[in-house]
Amino acid sequence: MDVRSSEVTIPVGDAQLVADVILPSEPVGVVLFAHGSGSSRHSPRNTAVARVLHQRALGTVLVDLLTPAEDAVDARTAELRFNIELLADRLSAIVDWLGGEQATRGLPIGLFGASTGAGAALVSAAARPAQVGAVVSRGGRPDLAHSALAGVRAPTLLLVGGLDDEVIALNEQARGLLTGTVELRIVPGATHLFEEPGTLDQVTEAAADWFSTHLAR
Repeated sequence: MDVRSSEVTIPVGDAQLVADVILPSEPVGVVLFAHGSGSSRHSPRNTAVARVLHQRALGTVLVDLLTPAEDAVDARTAELRFNIELLADRLSAIVDWLGGEQATRGLPIGLFGASTGAGAALVSAAARPAQVGAVVSRGGRPDLAHSALAGVRAPTLLLVGGLDDEVIALNEQARGLLTGTVELRIVPGATHLFEEPGTLDQVTEAAADWFSTHLAR
């Protein structure tokens, strides 16, 4: 698959966010990633998912949702990684930015959220129902979206490790509050980070299938 990669700076309010944008030659959609607490756009798990999406002709945007200064504060206090409203607002602004860029204008948009990033992705999906066409959560905390869950219209796939008991329970609760198309899929033998052999492969294929199905025009 022929892809072109670029590092861009996206203006979001008063912040300037750095993102890696990778687009196949003829993309059928683009997936915006919201990484988990304490992670970055270089997350090896998210980049592994992104590579599989490229094979399905899906572009990807991996972005640091905090500025370097904010990240330094968060490294000490862990306060910003749980600021779901802030992260969701920034995701929504990037969704708007994608809609205005020549290379991505008109492309269906999906959101891939991991850990706390999944909560932010679902809040953003509720805020941008006309733009966001699908959501995938990996080991996510959809419960952090709270009342926004009822406003999510995008088909949503919740992927959770079979050994991640607490997060399974939180995802089951969230599934009951989501009113659109939703599926909870348990990956047997996987813990929270899907580090067990073959488990991340299952996640990447499930996510690729979901986006390929629901972002098709």
